[in-house]
This record gives sequence, structure tokens and C-alpha cells, in this order.
Amino acid sequence: MEYLLIIISAIFVNNIVLTQFLGICPFLGVSKKVSTAVGMGGAVTFVMTLATLVTYLIQKEILDTFGIQYMQTITYILVIASLVQMLEIILKKASPSLYQALGVFLPLITTNCAVLGVAIMVIQKNYNLLESLIFAAATAIGFALALVLFAGLREHLDLMRIPKGMKGTPIALVTAGLLAMAFMGFAGIV
Repeated sequence: MEYLLIIISAIFVNNIVLTQFLGICPFLGVSKKVSTAVGMGGAVTFVMTLATLVTYLIQKEILDTFGIQYMQTITYILVIASLVQMLEIILKKASPSLYQALGVFLPLITTNCAVLGVAIMVIQKNYNLLESLIFAAATAIGFALALVLFAGLREHLDLMRIPKGMKGTPIALVTAGLLAMAFMGFAGIV
């Protein structure tokens, strides 16, 4: 039951991008097409889960053991950057079309504060390894869900007649705010 609460909370109630405002840059940048948003969501899910696993083990086995917890942030950033480089190489070989579609946004995962934020949050929440992985995967799924929903809304907005002053970024930000308010409706569940 505890794992189910972690999953529901991470996806809906405490959505990383809509309630905690982590990962806004890729949320706004990659959300113009649903296909690109799905690819970015998958990439973030892979990187966030793997980064949480690696950083958790580094934290518990190295940083805590040697009393160098102050190295946490820099260590985590280096791990995440390395994982994104690995993902970029794999995507370039396995799926050139997805690699091209993500373009400049793939390196943005390196600076995606949601990935770093989740890695730090699992340590702060004192989760064990399994809880950490469940939290990371659920948070990434929540990020991907918000990204795909927002991309769908933006594609629909392109078909609408919008006043000249609201086109582009202004209507996107208003839509993101409305989407965040919709997710706030889940607050009473957990």
C-alpha cells in the first residue's frame, strides 16, 4: 500500500513539473509536438530512474561512508551528465529519427533540475532503494504525462483562433497554469 501511495502522489498529487516547478525548461521547450513530448518523456524516465539508482548507491556507499556528503550535488551532476551522454550515443545509433526530433533538447536533460531534484529528494525523504526507484519512476511518469498532455493542448491551440497578443508563449503559459490547477484537484487523494 505504501508503494501505491508513493506512485499516486508522485504522478498526480505532487507532480514534479506542475506543483513543484522542476523541469520547466524542457516542459515548455519540447511540448510543441506530442511525438517529441513522448520521446522526451521516455528519455527523462530512463535517465531519472537510472540516475536515482546510481546516485543513491553512490550516496550510501561512498559519500555517507567517507563523510563527504557535501560532495552530493557535484557528484550527482556528474553522474547525470554521464548518463545523458550515454543515452545520446544510444539514441543516435538505435533511433536516429528520435535523436533528430529531440535535437538540442536531449542535452537539456543534463540540466533538467527535475532529474537532480528527484535524486536529492529520495535522500532527503530517507527512502530505501526500492522506494527510491519507485518514486523516481513514478515522478518521471508524472513528468511525461504532464508533458504529453501539455503538448496535446498546444497542438490543439495551434488550430484555434487566438488573439494576436496571446499567441505563442503567453497562451502556452496560461494553458500550463490551467493544467497545473487541474492537477491540484488530486490534492485530496493522498
